[in-house]
Amino acid sequence: MTVWDDLVGQERVSEQLAAAARDADAFVTAAASDAPPPEASRMTHAWLFTGPPGAGRNQAARAFAAALQCVSPDRALGGAPGCGFCDGCHTALVGTHADVSTVAAVGAEILVKDMRDTVRKSFTAPANGRWQVILVEDAERLNEKSANAVLKAVEEPAPRTVWLLCAPSVEDVLPTIRSRCRHLVLSTPSVEAVADMLVRREGIEPDVAASVARATQGHVDRARRLATDPAARARRASVLQLPQRVEDVGGALRAAQELVDAAAEDAKQLAEEMDGKETEDLKAALGAAQGGRLPRGTAGVVKDLEDMQKRRRTRTQRDSLDVALADLTSFYRDVLALQLGSRIALANTDAEDALERLARDSTPESTLRRIEAIAACGEALDRNVAPLLAVEAMTMALRAG
Repeated sequence: MTVWDDLVGQERVSEQLAAAARDADAFVTAAASDAPPPEASRMTHAWLFTGPPGAGRNQAARAFAAALQCVSPDRALGGAPGCGFCDGCHTALVGTHADVSTVAAVGAEILVKDMRDTVRKSFTAPANGRWQVILVEDAERLNEKSANAVLKAVEEPAPRTVWLLCAPSVEDVLPTIRSRCRHLVLSTPSVEAVADMLVRREGIEPDVAASVARATQGHVDRARRLATDPAARARRASVLQLPQRVEDVGGALRAAQELVDAAAEDAKQLAEEMDGKETEDLKAALGAAQGGRLPRGTAGVVKDLEDMQKRRRTRTQRDSLDVALADLTSFYRDVLALQLGSRIALANTDAEDALERLARDSTPESTLRRIEAIAACGEALDRNVAPLLAVEAMTMALRAG
C-alpha cells in the first residue's frame, strides 16, 4: 500500500506528485554520489494544494512529504519513492518525522509566533540528509505578519527545503506567496470513490459506506468519522431534526442553545483529553517537581501554552458548528431539489420523510432564504460574532422562512 492510496479520487494529482518525488529522489541520489543533478525536474521548492473541504488537501501534502522522505531499499531496484512501509514514509505519515514540520491553525489565525521556530528550522539542513519539509495545513489562516514570515522563507529557501501549503482556494493565499508555488488543484471525490475507500480501508459494510458517503457528499474525513463514530452519527441526526423544531420562537431559541452547547461540549472533551497532559509535560520539561512550583522565569511559557489551549477550544467549537451548518445546508438543498423536481440524488435519504413534508409545506423561495440564513450564520462566526447570537439569528430566520 503506497502513500498515494490515501488520496481518494485524485489520480491526476497523485501522478504529478509521484513524478516530482521521483525527480526529487534522483536529485538526492545525484548529490550523494557527486553526480550532476538531472537537468529537467518536476520538483520545486514550494507547492500550493487547493480544493474544497474534504477533497484531501492535507492528505495529499502529507503523502508527498512521506514520498520525499522514503528510504525504501526497493528504490535501488527501480522502485518508486512512497512505498508506505519504510521508516521514512511511516513517520512522515503519522507526524513524527524529524524533518517534517507541521503548522496548523490553533485558533482563528496562525500567529507569527507560531511560525517563528518553523521558519527558522526551514533554513537548516535536514537531519537525515534528504529533505526538510514544512507543511502548513491552514495557509488561508496566516495573518499578515505570519504570511510575511513565510514569504521571506519561500523567496530564498534552503537547497533541501520544501514548503507545502494547503488552502481552500488560490485566492486565500497572498499573491506574492502563491506566485512562488507550484499549484495543484484537488477536486471533490465522487460518492462512489469515498464509499469504496471506506469498504476497503475501514472495513465498513457497503450499505453503510454508501449512505455516509452520500450524506457527506464526498467529504472524505467526515465520511470516515460518520462511518466509525456513533457519537458523530448521533450529532448529525440531532442537527437534521432542527428544521422541525423551529416552528415557534421558543423552539427556535432552544434549538440554537442546544446546537451551541453541543459544540462547546466537543471543545470541552478535546480539552480534557489534551490540556492536562500538555500542561504536565511542559512543567516536567521545565524542571518542576510533581505538584511542585515552577522554576523562576518560566511562568510566561506556561501562560503561552494556556493561551494556545484557549484558542484551540474556540477553534474546536467553531469547527463543530461548521459541520452542523454543512449538514443543515445539505438538508435544505435536498428540500429544494424535491421542490424543483430535480433528478439529483438526495444526500439525506435517512431523513426523507422530513424532507418531503417540508418540501410540501414551503416554497422554493423560502428554502433559498433558509439556505442564505445558514450561510449568513457562517459569515457571522467568521467575524467572531458570539456563537449563540449568530445561531439564534439563524434559527429565527429558519422559522420565518
